[in-house]
Amino acid sequence: MAAKRSRKATPAKRARARTDVHRALRDHVVALLRTGHAHLGFEDVVADWPAALRGAKPPGQPFTPWRILEHIRISQWDIVEFTKSAKHVSPEWPSGYWPDTDAPGDDAVWDRSVAQVERDLRAMAKLVADPKTDLFARIPHGTGQTILREALVLADHNSYHLGQLLLLKRLLGIHRESGPRTPS
Repeated sequence: MAAKRSRKATPAKRARARTDVHRALRDHVVALLRTGHAHLGFEDVVADWPAALRGAKPPGQPFTPWRILEHIRISQWDIVEFTKSAKHVSPEWPSGYWPDTDAPGDDAVWDRSVAQVERDLRAMAKLVADPKTDLFARIPHGTGQTILREALVLADHNSYHLGQLLLLKRLLGIHRESGPRTPS
């Protein structure tokens, strides 16, 4: 079994954190990406989704849970890859950002999509948290975008679609209220 990497900060990391004038901003954006602050985070919204209802479309709703999950995954992947690499090529808009089917092929397909969303969220959070990352510098291969802008677009986009997923959970009768959240 491989040894776990220590999460303890080294003296060099602690020194960088003390000299990072944007530490508070980084911490707020990372928390927004991971937990959602005033709304449920990704993990909470996708947790316990019954396999039989992943392709369900409630009356009057244009999307299924699967279509929204995949849209989140594809859009988020595009944002993260654009942020990291000049070689990234975005999908065609809008067709490349939505799946062709209303339901995943099987549980493994759903699980892979969920796992990719979680990996890309961690990748963006790691980039934002790194004191060596200039949040305000223009991305060299972009048209004026910054890493801060891309992280906020990602969080905003996810928030919008997580709200849709939560609505679908309620309409499908599978959402359980978890009590009031403590204001942050």
